[in-house]
Amino acid sequence: MRTDWTRAEIAALFDLPFTELLFRAAEVHRANHAAGEVQLCTLLSIKTGGCPEDCGYCSQSAHAETSVSASKLMDVEAVLASAAEAKAAGSQRFCMGAAWRSPKDRDMGKVCAMVAGVKAMGLETCMTLGMLTGEQARQLKDAGLDYYNHNIDTSPEKYGEIISTRTFQDRLDTLEEVRSAGISVCCGGIVGMGESRDDRVGFIHALATLPRHPESVPVNALVPVKGTVLGDMFAGERLIDDIEFVRTVAVARITMPRSMVRLSAGRESMSEATQALCFLAGANSIFTGDKLLTTANAGDSRDAALFAKLGLKPMDAEEPMRTLEAAE
Repeated sequence: MRTDWTRAEIAALFDLPFTELLFRAAEVHRANHAAGEVQLCTLLSIKTGGCPEDCGYCSQSAHAETSVSASKLMDVEAVLASAAEAKAAGSQRFCMGAAWRSPKDRDMGKVCAMVAGVKAMGLETCMTLGMLTGEQARQLKDAGLDYYNHNIDTSPEKYGEIISTRTFQDRLDTLEEVRSAGISVCCGGIVGMGESRDDRVGFIHALATLPRHPESVPVNALVPVKGTVLGDMFAGERLIDDIEFVRTVAVARITMPRSMVRLSAGRESMSEATQALCFLAGANSIFTGDKLLTTANAGDSRDAALFAKLGLKPMDAEEPMRTLEAAE
């Protein structure tokens, strides 16, 4: 797969006539993935609130004035019960997120037990715990972790306007530790944070020129939460229109052909037509269920109805790993 995309090439893709861009993205998608199949994932907050980072979009930041209160790390048994429910509802991947800057070594035993327990159920495992050391990444690998999520959030140029407590390079360093440990990477970001088209180009460029493309690329639309910096700044506004959002998905698909491109936060406010265009543009993964960490999600019943209307089907649990093996 190409990792030498230039910004000019990516900008040219964004500038294509919309129908031409979707046509090209659909061709790339069908050449690398089964058409009409979408992976179902479930996301659980295993430790909510009180995060010392100042991410301007996040309701779990200690710097935000939201209704989210800090909680302790969940018990392993409760996490496994949630994973069992997710599997029964059709999910293939179970993602666990903790509102930490980075995990403490004392928490790793419990976290690894969660990974091992979910893995034993036959689910793909994913975690997002903040920054990792090399040793922590190796512990997660030994426990059976398939994916580690660590988003770059936006372009390198825009990044400092969104977060000040860690750098863009800090993000890349954790991705390198994850790769070195042999864990697949889940890495994407958020659009609709007041960024320019050039920032969206830079965001895709940063992902598509990594030494190896992320196996999973979540594309989020900002959900403005009152009490957060961006939520207060953009309350009631949607700063990216639906066509531009679909363009972003399509360009991600073309530049990272083998990656799973996931519609993540913000999907609950999208029309069925917009979601259908995203699937046409190459999105083949969604978070299902009623909640994403602390924000609302579309819900299982709405997703089932949408899939029936569009003629989509949930991806077989083994298919994502077969796709990954083929890419290797």
